[in-house]
Amino acid sequence: MVGAIIVVANHVSGLDPLALGAACPRPLRFMAKAELFDNPITAAILHGLRVFPVKRGQVDREAYRTSMGILNAGEALGIFPEGTRSKTGELQPAHPGAARFSLATGTAVVPAAVVGTFPEHRRGISRFRNAKVRVVFGAPMQPANSAEARVSREDTDRLAHEIMERIQELIAASMMA
Repeated sequence: MVGAIIVVANHVSGLDPLALGAACPRPLRFMAKAELFDNPITAAILHGLRVFPVKRGQVDREAYRTSMGILNAGEALGIFPEGTRSKTGELQPAHPGAARFSLATGTAVVPAAVVGTFPEHRRGISRFRNAKVRVVFGAPMQPANSAEARVSREDTDRLAHEIMERIQELIAASMMA
């Protein structure tokens, strides 16, 4: 797939961005919580990986502009719509960002499931070495109304819900495989 895409996946571990990035055939740009950039060494590594900060719990206009710039440049943006790691391993409700970006730019959303990174599934060093991490990609989802100037809350919520349903389906299918 060429052009801008938004790759969305479940998030249960700090390993998820690495697994998703390694499995994706295109380079992904990720946002990460701003607190990770407080340490200068970590910040340098993240910037080197082209990760950018997002201030959680508030409207972050700079992260929004960066995300829109990535999509307008035809790049791939990786987003974990839950906004944070799930502590239980269960899928959490989506934040509206991925859906909003998709609707505002007409960009396709590619759902993905990252399976095998949840800490409960890999206790101890020996289990970690033998961990089977799988990333499964679903078919692209085209936004119903593409690149509209004004995106409604209802459309955003609907697409965010559909995204999470698709991720859940991919998780369930990959657990059966």
